[in-house]
Amino acid sequence: MLISPAYAQAAGGPGGFDIMTLLPLVLIFVVFYFLLIRPQQKKVKEHREMLDKLRRGDKVVTSGGIVGQIMKVLNENELDVEISDGVRVRVMRGMISSIYARTEAVDDEPAEKDKDKK
Repeated sequence: MLISPAYAQAAGGPGGFDIMTLLPLVLIFVVFYFLLIRPQQKKVKEHREMLDKLRRGDKVVTSGGIVGQIMKVLNENELDVEISDGVRVRVMRGMISSIYARTEAVDDEPAEKDKDKK
């Protein structure tokens, strides 16, 4: 016989729970949370806030890459966007990817000052 049989040495029993076996899994989850999940949640929150601040006159870029100006906010989900002279399309608010140029905010202060003068 050229191959001798191998006999098991003193094998350990099925030992108890060891925290060191879970440590690599916990570390992997922590790394994924800070490198992938948390930045993605922050980006989604910023996009939602940007969508809430859309108003008439803003130049926007849709997710399809079309640049246009908001002519009318139809309701909370739809916008009327002019993409060329006389060409208006209805766009879902969620499909706006970024604001190209923002219009100036309307100040209510001059109207209040005129009331105080009277």
